This record gives sequence, structure tokens and C-alpha cells, in this order.
Amino acid sequence: MIIFQGEPRLNAYFDNAATTKLSQTAREAMLPMLDEIYGNPSSLHSHGQAAARQLQHAREAIARCIGATAREITFTAGGTEANNQAIISAARLGDKAGKKHIISTQIEHHAVLHCLEMLEKEQGYAITLLPVDPATGIMRMDDLQAALRDDTCLVTIMMANNEIGSLQPIAEIGALCRERGVTFHTDAVQALGHIPVDVNALNVDMLSLSGHKFHGPKGVGALYCRRGVPLRPLLRGGAQERNRRAGTENTPAIVGMAAALVEEFAELDETAARVAGYRDQLIQGLLKIEKSHLNGCATNRLPGNVNLCFHGIEGEALLLLLDMQGVAGSSGSACTSGSLDPSHVLLALGLPHEIAHGSLRLSLSRYTTQEEIDHALRVIPGVVAKLREMSPVWQEG
Repeated sequence: MIIFQGEPRLNAYFDNAATTKLSQTAREAMLPMLDEIYGNPSSLHSHGQAAARQLQHAREAIARCIGATAREITFTAGGTEANNQAIISAARLGDKAGKKHIISTQIEHHAVLHCLEMLEKEQGYAITLLPVDPATGIMRMDDLQAALRDDTCLVTIMMANNEIGSLQPIAEIGALCRERGVTFHTDAVQALGHIPVDVNALNVDMLSLSGHKFHGPKGVGALYCRRGVPLRPLLRGGAQERNRRAGTENTPAIVGMAAALVEEFAELDETAARVAGYRDQLIQGLLKIEKSHLNGCATNRLPGNVNLCFHGIEGEALLLLLDMQGVAGSSGSACTSGSLDPSHVLLALGLPHEIAHGSLRLSLSRYTTQEEIDHALRVIPGVVAKLREMSPVWQEG
């Protein structure tokens, strides 16, 4: 049987949670840094000082977007480095004060979970991973309240989950941590550029971001660290970034990241409303498929996140057939795409392995079109039906 005969070919990209297309605004901002203003920002000559000024402009622009000051922004090579620096810095400072307990959740990105695992196994820290509500993927404040101890030195909880899109109560968490005198870090890699973020209203001490999640370049990110909160460097070398991050700054990427973020924040409300409308179309259309269900909160989720499970199919086969039909999606985090294990996030929601294996994440961006939405809604039901025809588990069920 040949499916989708005569179906028009369209390359519909729905993996923006993994990475986004570089915006034209970011590209144009980067070009002068490659061709004209190419000096080392640490150099005293005019070429270097021209680059240093561009670096400072970018720092100020990013700070304005999140309600911070320029001195509170440290540039990194991406979200993973920012997460590691925040966590390890807070952990070491806690150790000096005799505090070696850290609280996080079961659904964090591996950049956080693996860092915590290292601290637990190699340095003797006690790690508490809070559960989330199975229906929403959102942690409960009562659980955090109960988990806080006198020796808690850090709470690190993501703002928005990279797989199911659920938004955590960051402002409430931050207020509780501030009341208890505990440092609070949030991984905002998936959130920034897609929802409003104000570090003061959210009561955060540290916040991680990554340029390629909001149409900036890859390989660049930043860490916000509130003034007065000590930050230890991960890398040793030069005195760049006010002794917080050694190594010559990647000026073209930093400038591109800042330009992309400013563009996103300038059109945030309009873009979020349009993308959320597309998201809801996808969710409503795909839930018409027999034995499908939505993962994560139906309402309190990222504007561009869709994550569903289809019973009786395997996620890898689903992705391959969808790609043949011009739909690029994901079955979970891109960082674990080579693994046969189901998503740790879906398992934390209480889904059995056989159902978690049949997940599909579609993540949208400002460049998503109605044509792509329509194409996905035409193609996905047929692919699911075809896979179920070939599935002995589905046939037996």
C-alpha cells in the first residue's frame, strides 16, 4: 500500500526546541564582526576597543530584555556551560558554609541532572529530585517546602521543560528561596524569547540562556547572576568576563545572540499569540487520533510546544516516516536522540515504557506557517495509522 500518493511535498520544520533557524537580523548583526570589527575585545588598540564596545552593547541589550544590569551578564558557550557554572559555583560556596544539599526536579535537562549526579557521586552532595504532577508536569510548592533543609545551598528548577513545555511557578519558587536564604537558579534556555522573563519579578539569583533557541547562533549563551551573588569560574586562564569566564569572547556570536533576543522581545506578544494558535490547532487535530493523549499541562505551557503519545507505535519509526513526508519533529530531547530508552521526562509523568516510546514532540517558532500546520495535520494521522497496521502490539490490543 502506498500512502500519501499525490501528497504535495513540504519541508515543515517542527524541531525548534532542538535548535532554531538563524534570523536575518542576527545574521546582519554578525557580519560586521567577521569582516570589519574583528579585533580581540581584550586588546588596547582601536580594533580591539571597537570589538569591546560591541560586546558591551550586546551585554546591555540582553540585560535590558530580562530586567538585569550589564554587570550581571556573563557570556558562555551555551546553556550547558551556563547551567554547570551556576550549579557548581553555588555548590562550592555552599560547601564552604557547611551546606551540601541541592534541590531540583526529576524532569530537568541533562545539563542539570548530570551535573548534579557528578556532585553527588564525586563530591558527596545530597541531591533531592522533586516529582512533578503527572497530569501537568508541574512541581508542587508543598513538595519544595517540605524538601528545604537547613543545609540546602541551592534550588535549581527549569522555567520551561524542553520536552513537554510545562511552565514551572518560578516566581513562587524564587520568593520561597529568598525567604529561606537559599540560592535559586533557573534554566531558562527553552523559555527566553518565547515568554516574558523579568529576573526581578521572578526572584531568581541565576538564570541560564542559549542563543540558538531564539534564532541566534549556536555555541553561545549567557548566565545572569544577580549582583551580590558570588560566581566562581569554571575555566581558568585570562581575566575575560570580569574574571568569571576565561577565554576570548566570541564577539560575532554574542552580537548575533543579542540582536536575535532584542527582535524576539520586541514582538513577543504578537509572536506568542500567533504561535500558540498554531499549537492549539495541532493539539486539537492530533488528539482526534485514536488512543492519543497530550503530555504536559494543557494550558500552562510554552506557546510553541506540542507533545503527544500515540499508543501502539515506536517513536523512532514515527520520526523516520514523518521525515519522508516532509515533517521534521522529535521524540524527545535532541541530546538523547541516539538512545533507545524512553524520555526520563515522560517516565516522570508516570507513563509506562511502551507508551512513552511512542511520543512525538512538535516545537514551533516565529517562522512556522499555517501551511506547515495544515501539512502536519494531513500527514501525521496517516503515518500513525500505517505504523499501527504493522504493530503486533496494536493488533493484539
